[in-house]
Amino acid sequence: MQDKTHDAMIITDADAWRSRDLAVLWHPCTQMREHPDTLPLLPIERGEGAWLVGYDGRRYLDAISSWWTNLFGHAEPRIAAAIARQASTLEHVILAGCSHAPAVELAERLLAIAPREAGREPLAKVFYADNGSAGVEVALKMAFHWFRNRGEMQRTKFIALENGYHGETIGALAVGDIPLYRRVYAPLLAEALFAPSPDSYLCEPGESPAQRASRAAAGLRELLERHAGEICALILEPLVQCAGGMRMHDPSYLRLARELCDAHGVFLIADEIAVGFGRTGTLFASEQAGVQPDLLCLSKGLTGGSLPLAAVLTTQRIYDGFLDDSRDRAFLHSHSYTGNPLACAAALAAQGIFESDGVIERNRNTAAVMRELAQPFAEHAHVADVRQTGMIVAFELTKNGDKRTPFDPAARVGLHAYRSAVANGVLLRPLGDILYWMPPYCVDHAALRQLAQVTRIAIDEATACA
Repeated sequence: MQDKTHDAMIITDADAWRSRDLAVLWHPCTQMREHPDTLPLLPIERGEGAWLVGYDGRRYLDAISSWWTNLFGHAEPRIAAAIARQASTLEHVILAGCSHAPAVELAERLLAIAPREAGREPLAKVFYADNGSAGVEVALKMAFHWFRNRGEMQRTKFIALENGYHGETIGALAVGDIPLYRRVYAPLLAEALFAPSPDSYLCEPGESPAQRASRAAAGLRELLERHAGEICALILEPLVQCAGGMRMHDPSYLRLARELCDAHGVFLIADEIAVGFGRTGTLFASEQAGVQPDLLCLSKGLTGGSLPLAAVLTTQRIYDGFLDDSRDRAFLHSHSYTGNPLACAAALAAQGIFESDGVIERNRNTAAVMRELAQPFAEHAHVADVRQTGMIVAFELTKNGDKRTPFDPAARVGLHAYRSAVANGVLLRPLGDILYWMPPYCVDHAALRQLAQVTRIAIDEATACA
């Protein structure tokens, strides 16, 4: 039996951290008025594999991989050791005019594993940034500037998908289509064009996901034809629109989009920030369509979830379009911590784990267990859809269990589900009234069974009075 005095001290420490936090911090993606009562903070002391441990000693299954970043578990010793080794030799150096081994070796590694498409020029250059949004900014600016260097001044527009999300910085936000994030800032944003989403949830009665993808591609074709010669690039999230509610689409859409981009001389930007590095069942989601983008954005799991880093991979052709005696034609985008050695070392260690541990095959086995555990939820009275791509599973909650009767937003069903799950030792962070599982790859079957049980309780409790 634990010493009660010791328990009381631990709980007091947790409360103290909450109080100190709210005195000084402004949290991301949060209405701060909801703290501390509606949305109690979870002061986390440490991580252990797929679990987070609070200052009060309580354990929480990290069912969302800490905002989709953590691949191999918290405090992964091989990544931690790589960071420590690098910190003892070179913690940072300006990458403008300087170089270092971790940045070079990581670029070589990423280009070697990047998606390849027969007959297409391979991805050949890597530009580093600090986070996913910054990586998207890099890709957008590269596409725009490349055409400008060619004298094609009329190509100033981007096409993105309805319900897509690419980050919170101004350029990334401009190609996002989620009102919650962009509505307030709309006056600041460049104009983007939005093509129909291939989202399979939008299938008409009797329509297959592939047919829905084809119908959405027809809308993209019409947009490209109407704005011929004005478009720089199409940006999309391959297979899963994550922040848009884990909405999923058939891989055939990516092939159709690739063909349309080629036909209209438009670059294809694949935002694999959330879906890359094994999350969907292949190393990169684009592989499932046999498609290679012109610009590939990577972040989140790039370092195994340990340090912030982004990489934009592109072709020699795009790189060559900036080579000139004039600095005006150079790509002068920069970040102070571009190519940070610590982050690059962490990313190299993460890539080594993929090679040594058979991660992709293990993920497929884990995904099969997740599928088995998720299937019974389809019969729940308030679940309109259960969908899965690799190690991402989503549950769409509606009042009558159909697509036509969403819950009243004032009912805060997702929030109630979150509170219920936390009370039962699982960290879920719903997207509106959509619950999802996206655990670290090291999650074991016992933890998955607990996740399913707690999710069932959370849905039952959240929908009981809504």
